[in-house]
Amino acid sequence: MSRVLTETHPDAHCELDFTNPLELAVATILSAQTTDVRVNQVTPKLFQQYRTAADYAAADRAEMEQLLRPTGFFRAKTNSLIRLGQALVEEYDGQIPNKLDKLVKLPGIGRKTANVILGNAFGVPGITVDTHFKRLTNRFGWVDEQDEVKIEFLVGDLIEKRDWTMLSHRVIFHGRRVCHARKPACGACALATMCPSYGTGPTEAAAAAKLLKGPRARDLAAAAGVDPDLVPAAALLAPEEPEGQLAAAVEPASVEPEERLAASVEPEVR
Repeated sequence: MSRVLTETHPDAHCELDFTNPLELAVATILSAQTTDVRVNQVTPKLFQQYRTAADYAAADRAEMEQLLRPTGFFRAKTNSLIRLGQALVEEYDGQIPNKLDKLVKLPGIGRKTANVILGNAFGVPGITVDTHFKRLTNRFGWVDEQDEVKIEFLVGDLIEKRDWTMLSHRVIFHGRRVCHARKPACGACALATMCPSYGTGPTEAAAAAKLLKGPRARDLAAAAGVDPDLVPAAALLAPEEPEGQLAAAVEPASVEPEERLAASVEPEVR
């Protein structure tokens, strides 16, 4: 299955825009409870204004909140970024560390975010267990587990370490484009013949092809042996808001920032 994923998603990559480890750390924190597309719309101005950890540490809270408002939970995220900047200045001379045990001690960073940073900014193999990775590895029969850390270690035992980062990208790409949470495109999936969850979604080619998403949707159909012309033009747009995720611009006033941070920004076990 891993081999087929490699063939099916040759374009798999981190979909957050960044140019250095600090930008990736910030973008990953902002991606909680929203989409990478939304984050990439916000970060150009943010990265232009805040270039170093010291800039985040000294940020005007109200000004940063306005910049982050479109990502949702903007007060919690502002708090996390300011505290991250302060911790980096105080403990690491303003630099993002390249060790898991150090990353997970930083504000707003748990194992998932740390593995994103390690794999994509430092070239250190890591498995990113997000909502798509959790869903698909269970559907594939690779694990029977809901705990993110346990999934990380179980999958790590199945796959060569050197492939961990790219496997994460390919599984996440497949989850966003083919194996959706509510209605996976089973009948237009290249993994159909080997997936124990085949039939969770429509198995008829025409119905399944309409569920494919992304600029390579017709290539994905062809890889599954389905007529690419069955994929509607609208499907060729970038994957939109993932199912069940919140991308609200206004936060509930009744929830305090630290509670929101714990609940939504980086909830996984460290």
